[in-house]
Amino acid sequence: MHSSSTSSDCAAVIVAAGSSRRMGMDKLVWPLAGVTVLWRTIDAFLACPAISSLVVVCPEDRWSQIDSEGFSKPVKRVDGGETRQDSVALGLEAMDSGCHYVAVHDGARPLVFPSDISRCLEAAINHRAASLARRATETMKRSDSEDFCVGSVSRENLWSMETPQVFEVSLLRNAYAEVSARNLVVTDEVSAVEAIGVKVKLIESLHPNLKITTPSDLVLAEALMKTLTS
Repeated sequence: MHSSSTSSDCAAVIVAAGSSRRMGMDKLVWPLAGVTVLWRTIDAFLACPAISSLVVVCPEDRWSQIDSEGFSKPVKRVDGGETRQDSVALGLEAMDSGCHYVAVHDGARPLVFPSDISRCLEAAINHRAASLARRATETMKRSDSEDFCVGSVSRENLWSMETPQVFEVSLLRNAYAEVSARNLVVTDEVSAVEAIGVKVKLIESLHPNLKITTPSDLVLAEALMKTLTS
């Protein structure tokens, strides 16, 4: 058990530096019920009492397409890097030095609930590292290289990873330094922390938290928003 945190020492790093190539358009500035995807993502963290400040890792042209006036908390923008892990590292560098915890979140997950962000932070305070995740519920199959089914995979103890992923700042920085020194490529922060032998507590997502990847995801997200706010 680690020492308790105050509400003022967890920053959010929102990663929104990708090119959105799979969408054929910039999914992060696509309107979701009249407000851009990225703005909705930022707003969820502004609404979370546990988050004191935000760093948004995204290009200037994307940032210029959201209304960045009147934030209720300190928010700064920084350019991203070549890879996701480069972008996260740049976000970590730009954080306020007084922050002991960091919540890393995909800019393309605009439906995240502030309460789930807080639950992840509480777990990180107790366990050093935590991530929002979803238990696998479908039948899982493994295929060969030509997409023919070759067998089942037990879904027991199988999870789909989500964000935010929340860590002690010093732990995540150490993990990224080690990953860089070993020339490893990681697709999320949990993988970086696991690479230095630290276990990450999984926190079951209680609300829809889909990642906008294709145009149909926008339709689903709008439908979910209407359901959640009705």
